[in-house]
Amino acid sequence: MEIFGIGILSWVTFLPVLGMVIVLALPKERRDVIRWTSLAVAAVQVVLAVVLFLRFDRSFAGINTEAGMQFLEKGRWIDVSGVALVGRLHIEYLLGIDGISMVMVLLTALISFIAVISSWTIDKSVKGYFALLLLLDTGMMGVFVALDFFLFYVFWELMLLPMYFLIGVWGGPRREYAAIKFFLYTLLGSVLMLLAMIALYFSVSVYLDPAGGMHALSEAAAGIRTGWEKVHTFNMLAMMDPANYEAGSLLAGINTSWRYLAYIALFIGFAIKVPIFPFHTWLPDAHVEAPTPISVILAGVLLKMGTYGMLRISFPMFPDAMRHYAWELALLGVISMVYGALVAMAQTDFKKLIAYSSVSHMGIVVLGMSSMNTLGLTGAVFQMFNHGVITAMLFLVVGVIYDRAHTRGLNEFGGLMNQMPRYAGAMTVAFFAALGLPGLSGFISEMFSLFGAFQTFPILTAIGAVTIVLTAGYMLWVLQRVFLGALPDKWKGLTDMNGRETFMLAVLGAVVLFCGIYPAPILNLMTSSLNHLAAILAQVPSATLLSGM
Repeated sequence: MEIFGIGILSWVTFLPVLGMVIVLALPKERRDVIRWTSLAVAAVQVVLAVVLFLRFDRSFAGINTEAGMQFLEKGRWIDVSGVALVGRLHIEYLLGIDGISMVMVLLTALISFIAVISSWTIDKSVKGYFALLLLLDTGMMGVFVALDFFLFYVFWELMLLPMYFLIGVWGGPRREYAAIKFFLYTLLGSVLMLLAMIALYFSVSVYLDPAGGMHALSEAAAGIRTGWEKVHTFNMLAMMDPANYEAGSLLAGINTSWRYLAYIALFIGFAIKVPIFPFHTWLPDAHVEAPTPISVILAGVLLKMGTYGMLRISFPMFPDAMRHYAWELALLGVISMVYGALVAMAQTDFKKLIAYSSVSHMGIVVLGMSSMNTLGLTGAVFQMFNHGVITAMLFLVVGVIYDRAHTRGLNEFGGLMNQMPRYAGAMTVAFFAALGLPGLSGFISEMFSLFGAFQTFPILTAIGAVTIVLTAGYMLWVLQRVFLGALPDKWKGLTDMNGRETFMLAVLGAVVLFCGIYPAPILNLMTSSLNHLAAILAQVPSATLLSGM
């Protein structure tokens, strides 16, 4: 599908860059024009994402072939011959989506739109702020649509710079510390990912015909034609096909030490982004110091880039390593669930409590992914979407009260239900969705993840399920502290949510309610892709799989 001769995935990815250029061209004094321009760009991106959703063919199966990808856009990007040690350096501009990435495209567009609205009160360097916010939008969206590993890595790193400045310039009192910590943690993960990417590049080869068409090694073996040239590739679809690994190369075969090492390197890079315990320590600082819209994006989208990377790269490229380390992955997921919930219970800072709850809820995603069956994987991806929406609501409600009271101390509030009834309603919906109340979206995804994980790791899953009680405990405790009891005199002048704040939370609340009552439209998007991924994992023998736990 093309618009003005350009593929729709290119539009949905690079439209924010076009908006950034327009914003940079505007006079810095025209703050309202800058805000409305950014909002218009984000709104058009949402429309394009909805068009993709409506035109997405749910019957497509497969994730490791071009035939399994939709809205494919392909072209030469970097194609240089005579490169030392490499020969021909061939890097493609390759975009495409399947059911997994379609869900993430919807989430990214929605959260970016809400973040722009939430940024309306930003007064410091408005032009620079919205320009960086739009650039961040492109980096996030590109990660979810890129099918060339080099291009994926470019988008992954592109996200790092604007987030660093958005925290470091517009954040709280300790913003520099939080920004540097975020940057260093993410950079460490990026270096490990780069090493694994290079190892994959030199292990995978394909044939190119004179027209630039790509052919698998197995296809070429049936009869190499005139003009075909053998090249290494960053094409992630080619990397998912074991037949394209060079015999004797570093990552060829299954269950080898080098493959396990590459898997671990990728895992650490992605685990830092999730974040999984013990790589989580950057997250509370970043959330507490970041302005509310950036916390919304950080929790709503950026954390999902880590689990998406595992599903898109680690699992289909290293299914043997995935099965080998499935129990360890499940264990880390359970530790994240329990640890995050326990630490959240001890918090008196509203924002820090939500940050640690994100560690706990993303642990559910990791546990569901480790199940290696369709039910658990479906729950994990759906939880990624639901957590993105729910946690965006949670950080928005924190931002609403902080803008009025200029404090996040939970012990300082009380009796706000009659003073701020609309706020009380929105916060109650968000908190009950986060604790997994039936009828709201969090319940569906959590149950799918736990049911799927129980089939593979019943003991670990039973331990992790305790967090449902812990989550209910600290969520209900917060509601009690904020809304019940006597209203302190100093808060009697607080005003309820305005129209802009009500609109943001109403949109997200509607998504939470709709997906809780009728989740089929989202679930149907990813069924075929996750069935195929589960089949890949099931076909590979495992050296160790402690299914009894």
